[in-house]
Amino acid sequence: MADMKRQHLEPGLLPIFRAYVVVRTAALLLTGFVTLGWAGVTIEKEILLTAGLYVLEATFLFGYLYWPWGQRKLGRWYFPIAVFVAAVSPIVQVRYILSAYAMNAYHTIENLDLWLIFPFLTVPLILTAWQYSFGEVIWYCVGAAALELGILQFLRWTRAVNVWFDAGNLVARTVVLMAIGYIVSFLAGEQRRQRQELAAANRKLVRYAATQEQLAISRERNRLARELHDTLAHTLSGLTVQLDALSSVWQPRRPKARRMLTNALDTARTGLDETRRALQDLRAAPLDDLGLAMAVQHLAQNAAERGGLELQLDISEGLEDLPSLVEQTYYRVAQEALENVVKHSDAKTVTLALHQRGERLVLAVADDGGGFTSGEVDSKEQLGLQGMRERAALIGGTLSVAAQSDSGTTIRLETAVDQLPQPPEQRG
Repeated sequence: MADMKRQHLEPGLLPIFRAYVVVRTAALLLTGFVTLGWAGVTIEKEILLTAGLYVLEATFLFGYLYWPWGQRKLGRWYFPIAVFVAAVSPIVQVRYILSAYAMNAYHTIENLDLWLIFPFLTVPLILTAWQYSFGEVIWYCVGAAALELGILQFLRWTRAVNVWFDAGNLVARTVVLMAIGYIVSFLAGEQRRQRQELAAANRKLVRYAATQEQLAISRERNRLARELHDTLAHTLSGLTVQLDALSSVWQPRRPKARRMLTNALDTARTGLDETRRALQDLRAAPLDDLGLAMAVQHLAQNAAERGGLELQLDISEGLEDLPSLVEQTYYRVAQEALENVVKHSDAKTVTLALHQRGERLVLAVADDGGGFTSGEVDSKEQLGLQGMRERAALIGGTLSVAAQSDSGTTIRLETAVDQLPQPPEQRG
């Protein structure tokens, strides 16, 4: 019965159910018109009861199946209630009300009960098998049979009933319904399995493409770093040496010339230092050299120093051997979150936690600053938050933002460890 907990309805299930209600309404109206109009059947109370019961059923199903709020409110019970009404109503109509009424001395519908009910039970059965598993199909067939047996026992008090004949028909029909339900549930299960495999393959493809993109970016960054090192860095280094040499051998008569030479030498040295720092950042070395835990720790310490913040760290050990895309994602999310704290939060304390909880890898960055408003959290104009969400989606993780304007912000990234994408060298 585990499938009964599934709240998500299979694609196309509700439209088919609605179409069935429409077709059944049209078919019964046509049958009633032909039977009562052309066959000259006298309208008795049993006919009126049957018609009234169906009007109630059709009215309920029409409103119920077009009731989105009810689907959200009832959750996993929404669909079983609709199936229950669609299956029980025909049984009561045909078995109890209509079959108790002999149309005339030569045309009785008693022996046609099996075929009158069969199509009205088959469609809800197919929908049940489509949505759930064969276990629910068995419950459906056994429940319908039990209801009819109860009605047969009750009818024995009011009219002559061939129990053995009806019971034989009932057993045969239940077996046929179970066979139909098994076929449909098997095909639906295969379709769900293939859909899940396709979704998993798509996720792997997206992750693989992201890994390849990250690898290409890293290679390009390293190439640019080499080019800048061999050109700009060497040029600035040579210029610094020449200006330093000139400063030691040239003794200008004018103080202004000496100041200009000193400024030029300072500018060249500053440019060389900035270029070396840019080259180090361009190579994205922290993750390669330090690993995720130490790289994130250095990020937090640097951010706290720049922002004058009190830092609280909670970083677990044993976070090695993570796929490069996962490390890049957690590193960049931590970097963006810390930059937001430094630049926008006006906080005094920042807390960073990175650890594994069971099957989950969790990163949390919290501050005690001004925080976001609920509108800012959901706004697409918050490019930093949007970028973090996109990075989290690439590895199948979830990023949540808990923000209060007067109590700070907590940004949390969480990913299932057993669903992390494997690095390219580990794929078969």
